[in-house]
Amino acid sequence: ITTALVSLLTGRPVKSSVAMTGEINLQGQVMPIGGVKQKVLAAHRMGITEVVLPARNGPDLEDVPQNVLDEMTIHLAATYDEVAAAAFDAA
Repeated sequence: ITTALVSLLTGRPVKSSVAMTGEINLQGQVMPIGGVKQKVLAAHRMGITEVVLPARNGPDLEDVPQNVLDEMTIHLAATYDEVAAAAFDAA
């Protein structure tokens, strides 16, 4: 929701190749989530090539098959600034 609001307020579209999941706290930190393997596999099935995940979920990527990871770019974000860098084209 945060990225959708930033996109709306700035007029910058989110890259169509990017999917993301996670929660942002009031300090702008990206909080860890569950179900990383399932979410990455679902994104892959839908043809998504980039996924933004919470940095603290990095170890969960060990559960994702290597052939899937080879076809995707995974961005691990600890703060919202890192999410925005991955979600929007460089201005």
